[in-house]
Amino acid sequence: EKFLDRELEASVSGRAQFWKRDFASPEAYEKSIAPNRERLRKIIGAVDARVPVKELEFVGGTSTPSKVGETESYAIHAVRWPVFEGVFGEGLLLEPKGEVAANVIALADADQTPEQLCGLAAGVAPESQFARRLAAHGCRVLVPMLLSRDDTFSGSRALDRWTNLPHREWIWRMAYELGRTTTGYEVQKILAGVDWFANRTPDVKVGVAGHGEGALIAFHAAALDPRIHATLVSGYFDSRQRVWSEPAYRNVFGLLREFGDAEIASLIAPRALIIEHSPAPQVDGPPPARDNRRACAAPGKIITPELASVEVEVARAKSLVGRFGISIQLIRSPAGLTTRPGSDRALLAFLKALEAPAAKLPLGPVPANLRKDFDPIERQHRQVTELEDFTQDLLHGCERTRAANFWNTIKATDAESWTKLAPQFRQQSWEQVLGKFPAASLTANPRTRKLQETDRWTSYDVVLDVWPDVFAWGALLLPKDIKPGERRPVVVCQHGAGGLPEDTITDDPSAPGYHYYKAFAARLADRGFIVFAPHNPYRGGDSFRVLQRKANPLGKSLFSVILAQHDRILDWLSAQPFVDPQRIGFYGLSYGGKSAMRLPALLDRYCLSICSGDFNEWVRKNAGTDYPNGYLFTGEYEIYEWNLGHTFSYAEMAALIAPRPFMVEKGHADGVATDEWTGYEYERVRRLYDRLGIGDRTEIEYFNGPHTINGKGSFEFLHKHLNWPKTEP
Repeated sequence: EKFLDRELEASVSGRAQFWKRDFASPEAYEKSIAPNRERLRKIIGAVDARVPVKELEFVGGTSTPSKVGETESYAIHAVRWPVFEGVFGEGLLLEPKGEVAANVIALADADQTPEQLCGLAAGVAPESQFARRLAAHGCRVLVPMLLSRDDTFSGSRALDRWTNLPHREWIWRMAYELGRTTTGYEVQKILAGVDWFANRTPDVKVGVAGHGEGALIAFHAAALDPRIHATLVSGYFDSRQRVWSEPAYRNVFGLLREFGDAEIASLIAPRALIIEHSPAPQVDGPPPARDNRRACAAPGKIITPELASVEVEVARAKSLVGRFGISIQLIRSPAGLTTRPGSDRALLAFLKALEAPAAKLPLGPVPANLRKDFDPIERQHRQVTELEDFTQDLLHGCERTRAANFWNTIKATDAESWTKLAPQFRQQSWEQVLGKFPAASLTANPRTRKLQETDRWTSYDVVLDVWPDVFAWGALLLPKDIKPGERRPVVVCQHGAGGLPEDTITDDPSAPGYHYYKAFAARLADRGFIVFAPHNPYRGGDSFRVLQRKANPLGKSLFSVILAQHDRILDWLSAQPFVDPQRIGFYGLSYGGKSAMRLPALLDRYCLSICSGDFNEWVRKNAGTDYPNGYLFTGEYEIYEWNLGHTFSYAEMAALIAPRPFMVEKGHADGVATDEWTGYEYERVRRLYDRLGIGDRTEIEYFNGPHTINGKGSFEFLHKHLNWPKTEP
């Protein structure tokens, strides 16, 4: 955690390398930052092509007409507009009855409705109902709704399985695995609204204004689209160095390498950006579990940024844009007072930037509400369902993307040619999916102490330095019958989530780990293998999950750290006089099985890998709504890996292990996956090995049993491919 905190802090100074700003003219500046804008688009997953928006559709029926409110100066209609196939933006349109002064998209916080922002429902103070105030000044105002932080629709109707995930996190989980985010989806809805404005009145300036979550969406939309002339961000702007502590749906992979809020602001300049320091929505965490819902939502809080912190970030933004800094304006509250969202000063500055100035901005009349007993819940249901269905369609199609980008490009017909091709994919997986930290910066400085002794082997604790505050640790089991000068094979035996090296070693049936591991490390040492049982830092519940949250904004993951630790372990093992460095194999269960897929795929000094209790149709397990044991219904919010669905699922990871031997161990009663899912994914692996002429190097063993080490076919596999004679203990 100390290491990651330092990396987060250092990310601010490291961002300059990604920028080449040209201040010669606004046009030159716009051209120079275009690559950064495109990278931000990919980072938030706003990458899907939008459908054309020719018209807004009125939403209504025989008992609920589309006109829902009216004043003397404007009418309010319920509308929707297409974004993607089957996905619509939905909300209210405030249409002036006279000349249009400006086109505005106004966004309330996620837990507020468009009706509240327009004065048709209680919940927002009248002076903060900036949608109706702007409409009263002659602006055409589109008020989209956002996914809420409620959990009503977060679950599977088919499975009758429900969670306490906020709607925003429910969509974020499945989308993140496919290179999308809730933020990206909603930015696209805003940009589809801009498309309509551009088609309807191309000569009228466009502005976006938002509060809380709405401000986040408005801010990113303006950064991506130069057609937006002015932006008002209220109750959001700050340093993003603590984004890891915010709700999971704000988790963005790789953001902080290149972007804080100051850098995003620099994508808006020299267009106007008004930043209003106002209270953010107070979010203390996800909804409490209720009505038999599963309590699996990630922790995360939203608090009002400190004014001093906002001032520092605004100053940094101005310094980044040089002479264009005048376009960035901070609206502070007077001393001792709190500025409400959508204050007069903020709205007047916003209107001035849109060339629709006003000397003052009265509240205007409250619109007459033409609907009775309106309940926005069905509209929220449609929004959740549309994005869920769209994302599930992406999930079902991502296998084709992997085929096009990976399998169909493999022209290798033998092991030697694949060995030459694999490194390019290995680099992509390491740098773009898992994230790669620099190699160890410290000398290993090995420390050992004796732990245990049996008649066949002695075990030692081993600690090796990696980076400041980061070390690798594990237990070495050293057979007693090693002869002088003899070099033996090593099996690295990896525990699962919540485990310790000792869990893989103990032969005490009453020990909590024995049920899963069956002392497989000790049993292999009894057979004469040297064994190393490392500790991987995935234990402690939220303690380790927070590490993943801290790593992700850096474009890294927990496995970025684990890879460096294992690289150091391999250094040390390979240097020992009793180890054959060409015969170091890996065998892991559960989360150790996840390690068995990722570590040997990228660390080619592991000469083979055995994945136990984990291999399956991994992306579907993470993002699919149709599997009862999928991660959408559990508390493992750290499990998601950015865009894995379109890059490397388990078959592709196994391909990166090839031509080295690879094996899967699967219990029929193991709830991690069905045999059918495991077999479906594995057959691609078998086909590759057969095509390369090395079909004898891969195996799958099913057994009658639960989530546990079987230690039968896998032990035979180790003896065969590590070239070690079978000796029964």
